Amino acid sequence: MTPIEHHLTVPRTARYLTEGEVESAGEVWFVLHGYSMLAAVFLKWFEPAFRTGRLLVAPEALSRAYFDEGGGRRVGASWMTKEDRDVEIEDQIRYLDLLAGQVLTAVPGEPRVQIHGFSQGTATACRWVSFGRIRAERLVLWSGGVPPDLPLDRYGPVLTRSGLTLAIGSRDKYITTADIDREQTRLAAAGLTPPVHRFDGGHRVDAALLRTFSETP
Repeated sequence: MTPIEHHLTVPRTARYLTEGEVESAGEVWFVLHGYSMLAAVFLKWFEPAFRTGRLLVAPEALSRAYFDEGGGRRVGASWMTKEDRDVEIEDQIRYLDLLAGQVLTAVPGEPRVQIHGFSQGTATACRWVSFGRIRAERLVLWSGGVPPDLPLDRYGPVLTRSGLTLAIGSRDKYITTADIDREQTRLAAAGLTPPVHRFDGGHRVDAALLRTFSETP
């Protein structure tokens, strides 16, 4: 007999962290961590961007696992894997939409929204802007790019309206100059010409460049 695959939607409890006062927020930044990270650790990377009137929101991916590191084991989270990926993408978009709805409803007025995704979180950020209900003024992809399976003929204009921006370190061990050139060529073929900011560093969020994004609209 051939097994039949089924899916069951179940309630989940998701964890997220915030920094800043909801009641006085004129800006909301959603920051999406990379593979094997936790939201609490990732949020610390954004301390240079914290200021009065800005609320930082760090969602944590729904899948956690143990990762070997330095002879020990630590817990990290992942946004998705290649297994049952379409369902996982649907789950993460539903989760992020629910989170944004809850946060933005609690914030007075209409705050300006930025989304920052790092590494694996860049693909999640792009899909959220494309498939979800969120609207952002700036979408920064740190150490990553637009997922290759995202149809740019359909969603490219959405990314452009969201202020698509790339930020990549000059010594990123996962991304070469050739990779960046290919990504720019691919995006340009679809009519997307996002600014690319290079910083002196590796696979990370750069504090100095982050301050620049923090100070400019």
